[in-house]
Amino acid sequence: MTDEDNFSAFATVAELGRALAAGKTSSVEIVCRALARVAAHDGELHAFVMTFPEQALAAAEAADRRRQEGAAKGLLDGIPFAAKDLLAVEGYPTMAGSRALDGKPAAVTAQVIRRLTDVGMVLLGKVQTVEFAFGSWGTNAVAGTPLNPYDRAVPRAPGGSSSGSGVAVAAGLVPAALGTDTTGSIRNPSGMCGVVGLKTTAGLVGRGGLLPLASTFDSIGPMVRSVEDAALMLAAMEGRDADDSATARMTPTFPLAGLDRGVAGMRLRIPAEADMASVAPGIRQRFQAALADLESLGATIDQRPMPQSTEAYMTHAGDILAAEAWRHIGRYVEAPGSVVDPAIRTRALKGKTIDGARYQELIETRRARQAEFARYMEGADAFLTPTAPITAPSLADLDEGTTTLGTYSRLVNLMDMAALSVPVGLVDGLPSGLQIVVRRFHDPLALAIGRALEVKRGGSLFDPPAGFAAP
Repeated sequence: MTDEDNFSAFATVAELGRALAAGKTSSVEIVCRALARVAAHDGELHAFVMTFPEQALAAAEAADRRRQEGAAKGLLDGIPFAAKDLLAVEGYPTMAGSRALDGKPAAVTAQVIRRLTDVGMVLLGKVQTVEFAFGSWGTNAVAGTPLNPYDRAVPRAPGGSSSGSGVAVAAGLVPAALGTDTTGSIRNPSGMCGVVGLKTTAGLVGRGGLLPLASTFDSIGPMVRSVEDAALMLAAMEGRDADDSATARMTPTFPLAGLDRGVAGMRLRIPAEADMASVAPGIRQRFQAALADLESLGATIDQRPMPQSTEAYMTHAGDILAAEAWRHIGRYVEAPGSVVDPAIRTRALKGKTIDGARYQELIETRRARQAEFARYMEGADAFLTPTAPITAPSLADLDEGTTTLGTYSRLVNLMDMAALSVPVGLVDGLPSGLQIVVRRFHDPLALAIGRALEVKRGGSLFDPPAGFAAP
């Protein structure tokens, strides 16, 4: 960024880190600027649940002292981030976008937040989520819906469930945020808010301190403004967690090591035309343009029909999600005088109807479909789709009983894979995204593919929304 206002508002994590290393700014300045932007714009956007100004400024001052003493912890030291309000922060309640929880302060901080603060990052606050993270559009009738920053005239869906994370990063309130992804909850808001979002392999980033929705699918990942930022964040976030047995056998993936490897010689598979029937024309054009860029960099695009319909994958993942969500939140739904939103209640009650035999059948079918999809991926390095088939709809036009956002996202969690969503341009002023799907624990490969596209397009895929200049 060359314009000072844009630099201060929309700089990437890497840009801020390099500016700190060069002595061009300080962590206190960056944190103060972020707090000022939250004060100036969040009344309209409604991304934040709470901020921690005193603690954040104290952490920023400590980061500046370390840098002055030549003891900086690395490029992330002194840079602010936000956390989705499903992640515990010691001394503060985890409300999960609901009024049904007791509001008791957490006794410990989530492991992933501790990993980031251990390398010097500064927790600025907690951001909104769909109630219990159980929804794709990003709406929350109980705690309030964050508004997509790309249209100030018409209130539009931010995508969910990590709605506050997507809005806060896109609008320049904070350079990075943590989201969670159960069947698309990082990628949906990333695609609709025009930011970079990584759905990590389950078992790569520890989930200790995360309020679960569906433990089979839940994962934690970064939402940022560049692929480089996602790699920097993942390098700090990944690792074993004593409170998450899924991480017991993980080994570091070193996402920065091959980030700039390029895509020459890679084979990238895409769905057949019949599998993309629901994709809007403008989204299709942006998708094809991204594919052309990757081809120009030496990749081969290989089109094949998907083994099952997108609807089959959506339904299958949705049933597992509902069954496991009932286990976690059913008691709040059935409590006398329940204050859970009726839309969330309806989704949860579906899970109550899935008995043990049906659940076992769903899990066995999942294993069969994973083997089937592994055969589909043979000979390919990655699988590419639009992140979502549409751009952000107006809130007035939403049907909370249906969603098209899981068309290509749900199958990733169902298959136990990883995926990166990167912005690939605006359609009628609204962001569109490319989803890069890779095999389990191949997260760095998705980052390398996204990074190649980022470099090809001038080093940035992020297109800041108009109307949010720095205060």
